[in-house]
Amino acid sequence: MAELFAGKPLINQKGENLDGGDALRGKKVVALYFSAMWCGSCRQFTPKLKRFYEAVKAAGKEIEIVLVSRDRAEEDLLEYLGHGGDWVAIPFGDDRIQEYLKKYEVPTIPAFKLINSAGELLHDARADVTERGKDEPVAVFDEWAEKFPHA
Repeated sequence: MAELFAGKPLINQKGENLDGGDALRGKKVVALYFSAMWCGSCRQFTPKLKRFYEAVKAAGKEIEIVLVSRDRAEEDLLEYLGHGGDWVAIPFGDDRIQEYLKKYEVPTIPAFKLINSAGELLHDARADVTERGKDEPVAVFDEWAEKFPHA
């Protein structure tokens, strides 16, 4: 997965730039979370996703979430990123935001998509988190991990 993001910037919750390859190296599952602070449905889903992410990480699983923000200002992106888990984000205004919205066919948010190292869509995972993420986070993760080649 690191290869897809290598040399491309991501940011952490403090707004610090990270090399995407370094930030995602060794992660078994990488998901793109299309969301924004102004979106009511997103604000309802984000706490569920955060709980899921934290439960999976606590179980020692390798997962990373990359926020693809639809926020209208950089400050909003950073504030919203702070409401999630220890996620990373594509920087505000980066061309990849529009590219990924089109590539992964995201007409509405929130959307939560698993991608492989070639950048291909493997699974639309929002319903998994909503329906089973609270009660069976590790089982859900393990099902996802089977979709990743060499994972």
